[in-house]
Amino acid sequence: MKVVAVARDTPAIVSPFVDALCTGGLSLLVLVPLLVMGRTDVLVLSAGVQAWVGALVNMPHFLASYRMVYRTRDSIRAHPWAAIYVPTLLVIGCISAVVASRWTDIPVSALLTISSTYLAWHYTSQAWGMVSTFTYLDGNPFTPTERKLVRGSLYILAAWHVVWFFYLGYDQLVDLTPLYIGLSVLTAVALVMGLAGFAMHKVRTGRIAPLRAWIPWLAIFVWYGAMARVGLPALFIVQIAHALQYLIFPFRVEVNRTRRAVGAGGGPSQLVAFQIMIYLTVLLVGSIVASILLPLGAMAVVTSWLGSRPGQVVGFAISAFFNIHHYFTDGVVWKLRDPGVRADLFGHLAA
Repeated sequence: MKVVAVARDTPAIVSPFVDALCTGGLSLLVLVPLLVMGRTDVLVLSAGVQAWVGALVNMPHFLASYRMVYRTRDSIRAHPWAAIYVPTLLVIGCISAVVASRWTDIPVSALLTISSTYLAWHYTSQAWGMVSTFTYLDGNPFTPTERKLVRGSLYILAAWHVVWFFYLGYDQLVDLTPLYIGLSVLTAVALVMGLAGFAMHKVRTGRIAPLRAWIPWLAIFVWYGAMARVGLPALFIVQIAHALQYLIFPFRVEVNRTRRAVGAGGGPSQLVAFQIMIYLTVLLVGSIVASILLPLGAMAVVTSWLGSRPGQVVGFAISAFFNIHHYFTDGVVWKLRDPGVRADLFGHLAA
């Protein structure tokens, strides 16, 4: 009898190529040449371009995470802090900050500071989530020691990000130059730690971790290199890269959940495609409304009610609400140790 070997597809969220491109590969292809050539000036985009790119890429990644929480009553009950308590507190805080801006900008500045520092944890945690996911899909997750080295390197980057923000944003109030330089040097230690973790993984498994596991970890070093070189304007480009990194994951969850629901009802595959098209359309339209029309409308209304200064800052308050709520939500719903999360994210691999 002739035995025929059947090649199995590489487990992926979308496909190995798309996974690698979205989770940091595209940002590396763009940022590395620009940093090497010193052409970082092209990273500074006009306000109009930022508004539309934000509407088409950044806001969808916020709304996609909300879909994860608010999809069903069960999911709301499972995550009451993400679904109810935190957004309620944020609404109260944002409204209070806008009203208080008639006399002082301190509350709005506090919201933006919380958002910007929380972002450091969000970026590095998401990078770790990508690394962890793709080593899991490869069948060779990290050991505790390897995990400590790779994730420890990201903790150092998170600390650098926080100090970078205060170094640039509060330079008139405090001189953080020595601390900033010290942490910048320490990022080299972070690089060595991460490489050591991946090297131990290779020795143990006998092969190099998949490229898709390396890319998110490498990408965040490059992102922070761009932020160090360009300053605050680079944060927009990095945020878009981060949003693109995220989007394939809720998309895969939506596809898997829809297939499960349609399959349970005996529906055709065309129905799955139709429902996914509706999901993408609503996500895109909702993103344009939330990122462009909502701030403009809020500015007009608040200006007429409270005056020009509150009208000027309400957009910042809305941005802080979306950012902080998303960061919290993302940390709550994505737990690979949760069997339900694994079923939603990897359900297509069992088929």
